[in-house]
Amino acid sequence: MPDGITLIPLTGIGEIEPGTDLATMVVAALTPARAGGPELRQGDVVVITQKVVSKAEGRLVAIDPDDPGAKAALVEGESVRILRRRGDLIISETRHGFICANAGIDLSNVALGSAALLPVDSDRSARRIRAGLRALLDVEVGVIISDTFGRTWRRGVTDVAIGCAGVAAIVDLRGTPDANGRELVATEVCVADELASAAELVMGKDRGIPAAIVRGVPEGWLRRSSVHAEIVRPAGEDLFR
Repeated sequence: MPDGITLIPLTGIGEIEPGTDLATMVVAALTPARAGGPELRQGDVVVITQKVVSKAEGRLVAIDPDDPGAKAALVEGESVRILRRRGDLIISETRHGFICANAGIDLSNVALGSAALLPVDSDRSARRIRAGLRALLDVEVGVIISDTFGRTWRRGVTDVAIGCAGVAAIVDLRGTPDANGRELVATEVCVADELASAAELVMGKDRGIPAAIVRGVPEGWLRRSSVHAEIVRPAGEDLFR
């Protein structure tokens, strides 16, 4: 990345309703559809938050905000395994293989009495958006679906990729030399997570900006990809199961 990475927030995106076409939503935030908006260039990566994808795909369910057991029941229904509980916090494994708090269920930035579930297949969601942008703009771009996760034994949250298409999930540097010429033997870089986290810096948690463009990624990163196939660690490789 000799020229560095550029992060461009996509502003002016309104409320997302079930059935919203997210590729059309992105195009509406770009020039010339939106005066002063950015353009989308060949090789860009579009990062879109899970929340708008879940809303567009109708992954909203009713929940009683006054019933303390309602969220727990919902979390259990969206989990294949419960790892830990503490108060109203549940760490579980989702059907996607993600280990996260409360099965990724979110009550923020949705109407009171509603909860947003994770998309059924975030890789498929990313592929659909990428295909839509190609059809509308005739450009080949990468797409990442991002969500906010905590990290084991570390405070704070960061955004990670829960789905991707057209941009590498993992860049495998094993067998290549480091800066001193020594061979790397274990280095696999999760660039999809890094790009998701970088994009969040210009989207924020409280600014109502659900998408961003990342410009300047290496051409070699633009390839067929999958979070599920590349990032989710198989059970046989997990030292903690």
